[in-house]
Amino acid sequence: MKLKKFIFKILIVASFIIPNTVLAYSKYVIPGGETIGIEVNSKGILVIGFYKVNNTNTAKNAGFKTNDIIIEVNNQKVSSISEMTDVIKNINAPTIKFKVLRKNIKKDIELPIIYDENNILKTGLYVKDKINGVGTLSYIDPTTKIFGSLGHEIIESSTATKFEIKDGNIYDAKVSSIIRSKVGNAGEKNAIYDKDSISGEINENTISGVFGKYLDEINEENIIEIADKESVTTGEAIIRTVVNDDKIEDFTINIINVNKDHQTKNILFEITDEKLLEKTGGIVQGMSGSPIIQNNKLIGAVNYVVVNDPKKGYGIFITTMLEEGEN
Repeated sequence: MKLKKFIFKILIVASFIIPNTVLAYSKYVIPGGETIGIEVNSKGILVIGFYKVNNTNTAKNAGFKTNDIIIEVNNQKVSSISEMTDVIKNINAPTIKFKVLRKNIKKDIELPIIYDENNILKTGLYVKDKINGVGTLSYIDPTTKIFGSLGHEIIESSTATKFEIKDGNIYDAKVSSIIRSKVGNAGEKNAIYDKDSISGEINENTISGVFGKYLDEINEENIIEIADKESVTTGEAIIRTVVNDDKIEDFTINIINVNKDHQTKNILFEITDEKLLEKTGGIVQGMSGSPIIQNNKLIGAVNYVVVNDPKKGYGIFITTMLEEGEN
């Protein structure tokens, strides 16, 4: 089978004693750190913008709004741009009938058919049905094989809103190069991954991370204990991530502040590892999801960079991710 390579930029057990108090998640997990390719599919066809056809903003005038999700065209259900295109090209009528979801309410919109100067039918709609990117695996629950990654939601960049997903996949990836972070501009990992080799299926995109079912074999001896948020302290810790090829490495950080009240920005830290700073300049896009370990326990995952000081970043409590992932 021919290997298909895709490069994307980003701006992802041993036996143990069950305690008397039953947790909503395992007390031990397999820590991540691997770079992963991510692809998620929209619940429908997302409207992300408009363009003029023959100097007329036909789609906007018809009543479309950004973030509308197209679910039907001429009474036929559609879930991808190719399906929508197939229906439209066979329409023999002056208008196209759309059904969209707008804030979970169905709306009917009738769009006049307009051809451009080259006699090509144009809708005036910019649409999207999937998002691709790169992130870092945070953990795998060895009991359920549920995985968590990113530590934040996937955002559609044109509309700056959470991408409502139908499903998706993660893939093993290798870091090919890194654009270093600098003050005012977060850098990014470039990675290569094979879309013929799926390592997990995504079923949730939430403010706490991206979650799903891990499909590859796991090493059940490679486990780490979960720390509750009360035991997370300021001071030395490590982040586990990849900055070259597929080699997972540990890098030292210093936790500056612990915020138990914020929903996702719980752990403020700065990178102290000179090797990592020389390579990346700080936190870079694609590092989201990198496990944070303190006192040999998994305490969180990297989720944001401080853009004005990229040596600093935020992490989410791992317990928050685990609770969300098990829901």
